[in-house]
Amino acid sequence: MIDDRVSRGLRRQMERRAAELADGRRPIGWKAGFGAPATLEKFRLDGPLVGYMTDGSLLGDGATVDVSGWSNPVAEPEIAVWVGADIPADPTEHDVRASIAALAPAIELADVYPPPEDVEEALAGNVYHRGVLLGERDERRAGGHVEDLTARVTRNGEPIEVPDDLESLTGRIPDVVAHLARLVASTGERVRSGDVIITGAIVPPVSLASGITVFYELSGYPALTVHAG
Repeated sequence: MIDDRVSRGLRRQMERRAAELADGRRPIGWKAGFGAPATLEKFRLDGPLVGYMTDGSLLGDGATVDVSGWSNPVAEPEIAVWVGADIPADPTEHDVRASIAALAPAIELADVYPPPEDVEEALAGNVYHRGVLLGERDERRAGGHVEDLTARVTRNGEPIEVPDDLESLTGRIPDVVAHLARLVASTGERVRSGDVIITGAIVPPVSLASGITVFYELSGYPALTVHAG
């Protein structure tokens, strides 16, 4: 059963999404947020929150983003899942693994303001999503196994510590995808073939300000870079 706070927030979020699509935006997929263990405990959640992504927030590698009007801009290096088959409303791990056609690196940009204190309001605001960079996908990672992957993240050339287990802050990728699929299905939508899902930050959010560059390299993939202007 879905938490009442989540249900109310999702209704408002889907109204916002519908308005964007009516204005001509194209849906590209979904995002996980609030998935770190401490955050789940703080808000008494059984899994991450879900947000939506459209082509209006899609950025290219090396993009410069003006964050001067943002209140608390951050970059979040993540692992993206490319969905190759529609996911059932209540999927098993086998369903999820079979649906994952490829993995890729991603960087999400968010403006985490006001500070997250209300689950419904966070959902209604699309969980702070402002932009996303999607890296080159690798079909050899079909199924979503990341156990042997490593990553490197820097902020203006200074290394940021990355956990050896890239799922330690997000939860297991198949669990994240299954949970998001259930939340999306509760709204009457579905996670469908062709969608991309960014599964949560593999390191704590990296603060941004004008002049900051964030570099992210997932082992075996071309690196991604974003600049804050």
